[in-house]
Amino acid sequence: MLLYILIVLLHHTVCAQARKPIIMVVPGDNWCFSHNYITEFVDSGSVTIIPDYKRALRENTELTLVISKINEMMSDRGFPLKLLESTIRTLDQQRIDDAMLTAQSGSEILETPIDRLRNIANADIWMQINWKINQSGPRRSISFSFQGIDAYTNKQIAGASGTGAPSLNVETPLLLEEAVLAHIDNFNYQLQRHFDDLFENGREVVVRILTFKSFNGNLESRFYGQELHEIIDDWVRENTVNSRYSITLATENRMLFEQVRIPLFDQRNRAIDSRTWARGLQRHLSEKYNIDSKLMTRGLGQAQLVIGER
Repeated sequence: MLLYILIVLLHHTVCAQARKPIIMVVPGDNWCFSHNYITEFVDSGSVTIIPDYKRALRENTELTLVISKINEMMSDRGFPLKLLESTIRTLDQQRIDDAMLTAQSGSEILETPIDRLRNIANADIWMQINWKINQSGPRRSISFSFQGIDAYTNKQIAGASGTGAPSLNVETPLLLEEAVLAHIDNFNYQLQRHFDDLFENGREVVVRILTFKSFNGNLESRFYGQELHEIIDDWVRENTVNSRYSITLATENRMLFEQVRIPLFDQRNRAIDSRTWARGLQRHLSEKYNIDSKLMTRGLGQAQLVIGER
């Protein structure tokens, strides 16, 4: 009996110390599109339609209340949160600074507005919520769906959906709370299981290596007896978790690394994204081989290093 109690106490201690993923609750794409909270963004010459969170929060009081209720439920279960409304305000304040970034810094913004929001939030998981009110006489019910989206890969890693029992309650946030209570703990288990895998095996990112036309050489050029693509491959192998990655493209001018597993945190316990990690490769090429490169990113999970100049 004493042994059992000690095991239970140890289990609770470990769980209490376990780091939980940082979550941002956002309205789902379907909800935004059905309510016409959308905006157009020109990306590489083509028009892309994306959710307009800022206008949705400003014009739809129900959305603010629903997000507040979900935030409350997640916080009660120990999940740290980034607030969408506060993050949008921060993004607005930084927009002018972002516009002034130039090649002199060695970086360039390639992100969509949603990517920029994710960069500012620096949350591990986006929790997208969709809901619809069903009316039957004086009673109302709510149908909902949750999607846990990995902010780095944009892959769904958790999900839940259902319809609550008909109720005379007229407040949407309370209807939602009643409906999701039976599902939220399993949803959170899926989130935590994914995050535990990241801790053990690293965060997944994509890294592209390109060359400028002005580069005096290519990825097959030799530096101190090694071809450049071998130098890059060796660095990636040494700086990934358990050397986990795959090379899906390798030519004299391009390399594509996918399923690249990088550590979640550096030695100072700061979160690492694709930009931070790839900057290490940029420094390595510059300091050891005198090779200049320009570092560009798309969102949190994709870095692009262009060899030949800054």
